Amino acid sequence: MNFLNFFLLLCLISTTLCVPIIELPEESVDNSIDDDVQLLRWCSGWRVAGEANNLSPWNKIPENCVDYVQDYMLSRSYEIDLDIVCDEAMEFAKSVVVRDDGLDVWVFDVDETLLSNLPYYGQHGYGSELFDNIQFDKWVLEGVAQAVKPSLKLYKEVQQLGFKIFLLTGRTENKREITINNLIMAGFENWDRLILRGEEDHGKTAVAFKSEKRKAIMDEGFRIIGNSGDQWSDLIGSHVSMRSFKLSNPMYFIS
Repeated sequence: MNFLNFFLLLCLISTTLCVPIIELPEESVDNSIDDDVQLLRWCSGWRVAGEANNLSPWNKIPENCVDYVQDYMLSRSYEIDLDIVCDEAMEFAKSVVVRDDGLDVWVFDVDETLLSNLPYYGQHGYGSELFDNIQFDKWVLEGVAQAVKPSLKLYKEVQQLGFKIFLLTGRTENKREITINNLIMAGFENWDRLILRGEEDHGKTAVAFKSEKRKAIMDEGFRIIGNSGDQWSDLIGSHVSMRSFKLSNPMYFIS
């Protein structure tokens, strides 16, 4: 073996022996994250998916998320979420040049948008029980629902800006008087129309019912500039507003 070959062999051996061994980390699970934290994250993700209208229709919240939904609905986080949406709606309303022909309209849903039924849902598992029309109607007839405060602030603001206020609710016509009284008690006054379900609307989905009513409003020449509701069914369908604002509500889903 000549000198050059011998030298190259020594270099190869030396390099092999001197290179440090690098161990790749094994795939691991963070055992420091306990089951409660994982559940909290999952329920939070479920709620966000619902608010983004990415969930398939559902009739009650997941059983393992009852505590999460309760904590959220009673927390400052829920209030902040409402504040953010209503503040954004207010800024949009201020950016609109309201015409002096009286045809610019802002539509509000009622339940969980203007009036809070949280005491009722608190007694019925925060959405973990199947919705009971009879029990809910009993609650409505008490007429004691309080205002959703950020919505009350928005309501007064858009009214002051000169918008017509139309209330479009899934409540039935036979609850008109108690709904009016409850709204006034909660601080909502001087709306221009209160539209409820009549007998001809029985059996219609919320999307179909509200789309038809918005069409009728527009057919009269009104322009629906804004629409506030806690359900996507308040906002989507046909004849939608220029801009819609979805308030948080993980307790129930209405199609």
